[in-house]
Amino acid sequence: MIFKQRTHNCGELNTKFIGQNVTLNGWVAKKRDLGGLFFIDLRDRYGITQLKINPGNSELISIVEKLGNEFVISASGKVIMRESVNKNIPTGEIEIDVDNLEILNESETPPFVVEEDVKATEELRLQYRYLDLRRKSMVNNLIMRNNVYQTVHRYFNEKGFIEIETPVLMKSTPEGARDYLVPSRVHKGKFYALPQSPQTYKQILMVAGLDKYVQIWKCFRDEDLRADRQPEFTQIDIEMSFVTQEDIFKLSEGLYKRIWKEDIGVELPDTFSRITYDDAINTYGIDKPDFRIKDIMKIINISDVVKNSEFKVFQDAITSGGIIAGIKLNEIKDSKGIKIEITRKIIDKLTDFVKENGLGGLGYIKINDTGELQSPLLKFLSVEIQNSIVSKFNAGKGETIFILSGNKNKVLQTLGQMRLKLAGDFNLMDNSKYEFVWVTDFPLFRYEDSEGRYYGEHHIFTRPKPEHLKFLDSKDKDEILSIRADCYDLVINGIEIGSGSIRIHNSDIQKKVFNITGFSDEEANERFGFLLKAFRYGAPPHGGVAFGFDRTITLLRGLTSIRDVIAFPKTVSASSLMDNCPSNVSGGQLDELGLSLKK
Repeated sequence: MIFKQRTHNCGELNTKFIGQNVTLNGWVAKKRDLGGLFFIDLRDRYGITQLKINPGNSELISIVEKLGNEFVISASGKVIMRESVNKNIPTGEIEIDVDNLEILNESETPPFVVEEDVKATEELRLQYRYLDLRRKSMVNNLIMRNNVYQTVHRYFNEKGFIEIETPVLMKSTPEGARDYLVPSRVHKGKFYALPQSPQTYKQILMVAGLDKYVQIWKCFRDEDLRADRQPEFTQIDIEMSFVTQEDIFKLSEGLYKRIWKEDIGVELPDTFSRITYDDAINTYGIDKPDFRIKDIMKIINISDVVKNSEFKVFQDAITSGGIIAGIKLNEIKDSKGIKIEITRKIIDKLTDFVKENGLGGLGYIKINDTGELQSPLLKFLSVEIQNSIVSKFNAGKGETIFILSGNKNKVLQTLGQMRLKLAGDFNLMDNSKYEFVWVTDFPLFRYEDSEGRYYGEHHIFTRPKPEHLKFLDSKDKDEILSIRADCYDLVINGIEIGSGSIRIHNSDIQKKVFNITGFSDEEANERFGFLLKAFRYGAPPHGGVAFGFDRTITLLRGLTSIRDVIAFPKTVSASSLMDNCPSNVSGGQLDELGLSLKK
């Protein structure tokens, strides 16, 4: 088919082009018939331009009458001033007085209307992703993604980094999430794995002397999915030699400062806030605190204050090694400035929330407008203890203290979730803010009781803090779990956006970490022998960080799901509705690979 080459796109014409003859190509977004006078909204990825077809041209009218939504057409004509200006689009002051129209391709009736206020379910949008991607907001998501790509490339090029591609087919080293395995046809019975991250390769690059490495790379993890998880995702991967944690923070802060400035015009501070893992858990109940609510509802441990009370619930918690802690809810007002009363109904819903998290109940102390305390707990607490609790929380009139008791981890975790719930329920967060915070000094290990073994909290190549190296030789569980690492996460608005560490570059230390996590020398050599061998040939001190590219774009676009910023994402069950994968393969393919399927 021969068609006229477009002279302009559907988003660039304005009053400066009035009187010019132009040709536009695109999709029919809408057709309106005003008694024989037709108007067509023509759409491409750049925008929408209105076409005007006058009733006097019977040949054009016969073509227009055939048009349906999503037909692909070519239209030529003169740019004229619109009689009714549309201020909502850049091309809203002009229209095209069409003198030639050609249908380039017809379309079946689409399963949903391609519009910004789309009515379709996410499942239907994913099934017809090529239609969903015609929406301007989806186009803008991908344009933002492209823009940030360019910002990242420029930034690291200026800093002297080398972009190096690491293998997609690698050795399986199952630690953490499950690997995606790829069977080898040539080496029957053996498998490659898709990389969960380029971790071992980038460390080997440091051994090779390539001291500044970066790439924007796909990673693959076979894990249960959520809104911010995908089986394949993209990260900005960075590794450097002869650096400290401070060097990595400075580089990373410069990167995000550049991205926010260039791509959304927001100026970030030169340095980001910092908090240790232990302080984050004890103060906010979570290792990715949302600092948009940092000045309210901090967790306060009041175990010492109430330890001499006669309240059996508190005594039982303390006796069993648990804690009593709480948060204070300031006086809150609605959008009209009217005070919101913390009613029994609100407290009952919070109590249900607490019980769903495995705790027995929720205690509270309300301070009314006269300063009087109101709570079922008061009969169990002396006036001295009551006053001490109020003082500990620095609570005043109109405020409410919520108190939990029990297992330390469960209490802190539940209070952390309560903070977020209350902030969401009562609009206590400023959603226009971007609060960046580094969380540092994570535990090196965690212990899984069900398996009776230790795992690396982040990964098993993370360096212990120098003052904790002595505990690598310990057999005491508490001492081993007390080891803190030169490990850090970057959190934005309560979302973990990046993670990294200073690495182990000494074979002896690496061997001790392997041993604690249950690897014999033989197993360690089988899985990581190539890395350990490399370390014997002069490994430099090194460290790095990886940032979630999809999550970064999601935050920049003000969205909640990374699926909206990925061109062809998977569902929460790791399937693609558009092309129906994963799918069955033929018996011949399995035979070539030397595989058979279990029934």
